[in-house]
Parts: sequence; C-alpha cells; structure tokens
Amino acid sequence: MKRTAAVIILFVISLGICLSQRIYDRNIPEHDHKPLHFGFTVGLNTMDFRIISSEFAVEEDFFAEVSSLSPGFNINVVSNFKLSRFLDFRVLPGIAFGQRKVDYYSDSLYAGSQDLESSFIEVPLILKYKSVRIRNYRPYLIGGINFRYDLAKNFSEDDQIYLNLKPFDTYLELGFGIDFYLPYFKFSTELKYAKGLLNVIDYTPSSQPQFQNAIERLGSNLLIFSLHFE
Repeated sequence: MKRTAAVIILFVISLGICLSQRIYDRNIPEHDHKPLHFGFTVGLNTMDFRIISSEFAVEEDFFAEVSSLSPGFNINVVSNFKLSRFLDFRVLPGIAFGQRKVDYYSDSLYAGSQDLESSFIEVPLILKYKSVRIRNYRPYLIGGINFRYDLAKNFSEDDQIYLNLKPFDTYLELGFGIDFYLPYFKFSTELKYAKGLLNVIDYTPSSQPQFQNAIERLGSNLLIFSLHFE
C-alpha cells in the first residue's frame, strides 16, 4: 500500500509539473522574429460627423446634428514590417462601409434628415508599439495616418439627398489592442479612433440649399473595433 501510494503521489506530482509546463509554453515563439509577415483584418465601425454650424444656421435657427449612429464593417489586408523588438510598421489597405444620418431642426422642431452612405478605399500607415510579451499575450499601442477615398455618390435631388461630401479625407488614428499567440497564428483585438482632418462638405448648387448652408464645417470621426489574424 505504501509503495502504491508513493507511486500515485509521484504520478500526480509529475502530471502537475507537465500540465504547468504546458500552460506556460509559448505558442509560435518565432512569430515576432519575422522581418515581414502578412494577415487580414475584419472589423466593425461606427461613423460620425463633427458639425460646426454656420451663420446661416444661427440667423435662420436651422441646425444640423448627428443624433444616431449605425454600424458598418471593414476588411483589410495586413502587411507588418518589424522595425525593432518593440516597434512595427504596418500597412493595412482595405475597404470600409458605413452610414451617417444628419438630422435638421428648425425652431427646435424636426425639419428632415439626410442619410449619407460611405464606401471607403483606405490605406492606413500605422506604427505599432508593443510591450514585453507576457506568456501568450502582448498589449500594444498604435498611432498613424490613414488616407480614405469615398466611392459613394450621395448627392441626388431625385432621392432627396441635398448634402454632398468631398470624396478624399486624411485621418489621424490612435488606438490600443492585445495580441494573443495561439498554436498556429496570432489573433489580435483592437480598438481605434480616427479623426478626419479635412472639411468634407462640398457646396453643390441645389434646390434645397438650406441643408448645406446650415453647416460651416463638416469633419469625420470613426470608431473601429478590429480582429486581426496574422
């Protein structure tokens, strides 16, 4: 009985050591040593506007605002260049789809809306600053610039869309995420905020000019939640 008990105890101890080693094993330890690797991204986004009212809006008491946000989605290809142990340069060309709704109020009463769709071709250029790898995960910060071109054509008086947008904009982007090292690939979750730098309203001759005249400046905001597979 004593020998049997000793064997069982030794077996349990050995099993515990093996399991603890498996728990702390590093998956794909060579991944971060690659000078270049590729992947893809899928994500969800919400698009918003920053609206600065014009003198016309104040004089006529006719104001525009974004009162609701709609979800969109994006798909990107990842090209990751290793610059140093903690710093990567990333290029993520892709497409993004979304919609924004601008509501108008006259004398505090609802006076109509404009539904604006966007289909962006985008080329983000991102720096990724990584922490020390902790077992099978690694937090990181990102920052960079993104060039977006909107393929959607919104202005259409037949469809009662009287607000027109310039197609090109440049965005500053900041965010954070976590890399998870799985047995066969790296999976990352990321949250990113993008702020458009340009005034994207395009004053086009219209039979309903008040929808454009109420806005002095129209800037874009995006909030993007992404899943990277690399």
